[in-house]
Amino acid sequence: MSSSTPILVANRLSKTYHMGRVTVPVLREASIEVERGEWVAVVGLSGSGKSTLLHLLGGLDRPDRQPGRTAPNQRGGTIHFESTCVTDLGAAGLNRYRAHSVGFVFQFYHLLPELTVLENAMLPAMTGRTPLAWLNADASRAKAKRLLDRFGLGHRLKHRPNELSGGERQRTAIARALVNGPKVLLADEPTGNLDAKTGGEILEVIRELHGEGLTILMVTHDSSIASMADRVVRIADGRIVAE
Repeated sequence: MSSSTPILVANRLSKTYHMGRVTVPVLREASIEVERGEWVAVVGLSGSGKSTLLHLLGGLDRPDRQPGRTAPNQRGGTIHFESTCVTDLGAAGLNRYRAHSVGFVFQFYHLLPELTVLENAMLPAMTGRTPLAWLNADASRAKAKRLLDRFGLGHRLKHRPNELSGGERQRTAIARALVNGPKVLLADEPTGNLDAKTGGEILEVIRELHGEGLTILMVTHDSSIASMADRVVRIADGRIVAE
């Protein structure tokens, strides 16, 4: 159940990509608020800016900035997570935000093929640590194992991604997204590469996580999937056009 306090607020986000001499505006002053504990679905046609919005909110990319201008509507907008202005963070702060405040689930899993299922799930807990912190690897391993056990992968810990089904890969990716205990799960078409039955199983996992209080922002093009969320936000040509 959501509260009345937004956990994630984006104000007038703009993002333009430059391809040689061609500029492609993808987001045009898009604003969105996500309340704590809420499940929000972002829908729209391919190329409408859904994934770009998610990448900006998760700190995977930055909004446009114009040198010498500081007003939000002149620097590509702002993103606030709780009391932190994400758009003002430096590289180290942004790395911490991505590692601990948000978790990512992508359509194509993005598992590392040379690592086992357990190693993939542990990865966010180990990345960027100091040598001394690696002494706590046992705790990270135990947490990753608990998550994988929960998602029915306890018998697959030593397998590699190419030995898994699509649904098993996505459940591994969800365990990886949760291993650091994020407050927001950002899911970009999490069932888009799966058949209907397997996709339904992944959605049931997401529904359970939401029921436990996790805030979820999910991009989808499927209206039937979007209808499971607390709220649906529609984006077209880089603008939020309806809620």
